[in-house]
Amino acid sequence: MAKSNFLLVDLNEAKTKQLAETITSATSRKILNHLAEKEDTETNIAQSLNLPISTVHYHLQKLQQAKLVLAEEFHYSKKGREINHYKLANKYIIIAPKNISGLKEKLQGILPVALAALGISAVIKIITTNQIFPKALSMAVEEAAPAGADALRMAADTVMTPSSPDIALWFLAGSAATIVMYLIITILREKMSK
Repeated sequence: MAKSNFLLVDLNEAKTKQLAETITSATSRKILNHLAEKEDTETNIAQSLNLPISTVHYHLQKLQQAKLVLAEEFHYSKKGREINHYKLANKYIIIAPKNISGLKEKLQGILPVALAALGISAVIKIITTNQIFPKALSMAVEEAAPAGADALRMAADTVMTPSSPDIALWFLAGSAATIVMYLIITILREKMSK
């Protein structure tokens, strides 16, 4: 399963309090800012920020529990100890009052539809930009009426001029409007049922 870049938390969860305490700590924010620039070890972070290594260790543990920092790589010291390399988890934090699972399910349900609309719009754009459709139309006209092919070809070229509306953009805009209307209707139904 794909790794999620969103950290969804409910205001009523204990995890939210822990996350808030971690984010509001000045030391934790300094460590996050340091890790935003580069992946690093506890020792290097402590030296760079001029903090005791025990303080850095404590805050890194809190940041890992809050899923804001990862330690996926390590190397061994001369003494054979594992030295972790810490980096940001690259997550967006979304704090919602309640019904997180419902929100997450709705977003996951709409995502495939949005991606399909984007894909179809791209295919339409490729077809209309590469003039595949006008060429096919001209060939069909030539086969259907060889005698009057010039006049029909000119009519087909006039219909498919570059100044015609961007069909792909209109399709994408219509799809986006439909998705937004669906979301609004779903939210209104939930509010009316409560």
